[in-house]
Amino acid sequence: MDDFARVPKFDAHVHANVDDPAFLEQARQDGFELMSINVDYPDFPSIADQHAAATALAKADPARLHWAATFSMDGFGQPGWADRVNAGLAQAKSEGARAVKIWKNVGMIEKDADGRLIMLDHPGLSPVAEQVRALDLVLIGHQGEPHNCWLPLEQMTTDNDREYFRNHPQYHMYLHPDQPSYDDQIATRDRFVAAHPGLRFVGAHMGSLEYDVDRLGAFLDRFPDASVDLAARMSQVQYQSLRDRGKVRAFFIRYQDRLLYGTDLTVNPDSDPSEFRRSAHDVWTADWRYLATAESQRVDTLDADVPGLALPREVIDKVYYRNAVRVFGTAARD
Repeated sequence: MDDFARVPKFDAHVHANVDDPAFLEQARQDGFELMSINVDYPDFPSIADQHAAATALAKADPARLHWAATFSMDGFGQPGWADRVNAGLAQAKSEGARAVKIWKNVGMIEKDADGRLIMLDHPGLSPVAEQVRALDLVLIGHQGEPHNCWLPLEQMTTDNDREYFRNHPQYHMYLHPDQPSYDDQIATRDRFVAAHPGLRFVGAHMGSLEYDVDRLGAFLDRFPDASVDLAARMSQVQYQSLRDRGKVRAFFIRYQDRLLYGTDLTVNPDSDPSEFRRSAHDVWTADWRYLATAESQRVDTLDADVPGLALPREVIDKVYYRNAVRVFGTAARD
């Protein structure tokens, strides 16, 4: 734990949605760089407001705050939609964006003019994917949801998933059997990645394969240009390591070049800055304890004491920092 304060770290999945110094102040204190991701999410401020916050924070501390742009699906299928989106992405690149986020509304919410769900492999999204590749940006894809999303609440493996889907029934696919299945979502994402070779792809939230490190490893084996972040899925990893710590530890070591540490920490306009700073520090130190040490800690969402993985220092340095610097093309700190 003493190393936590000394080792350079990078949280590759956060949402700094307001121009407030709290996030940067805590990141400086705890030794983190940040990738703040804009997302077309109705519970967040508008895309324009997220963009303004990200660029302001990046201007305030360009070595520490990096950001990912996004785009709206409004007007999809109408003439000129892709051209407008692509022009916006080029502008975002000129302003310093390192990546582009495409959210789960593609595949779960947005519909075409005929009322059919727009899936990630829809031909109308191909020009945008190619623009991301041509601009040498990273595409951060959040498609599908945790495997728990297709289970009844009482069968879910973690309390945080139970809480989220209890409060967001519109995304709880167990309640919507008419919608694409979990395997439909994963297969669609895989077809999309296969159709765009050379596109640097980061599967947000462990690529929605968080429940099975073997299946996630197969995805990484199949797509050498892909990586995944760990954001908001640590408890699913811990659920597996409680049952087979050696298997999970071996997964991190084998795929040490393909995993990006991330949390999904979020600051919104109604967030209390002091409370956020305490929460961020608690999350960051708890995750470090699990990944970098052999210490056990209580994980409330599992109602269990979970021993740490005690990953080798080289693996920690990659997962926590060097992989993100390489993937997003930022300058490494000594």
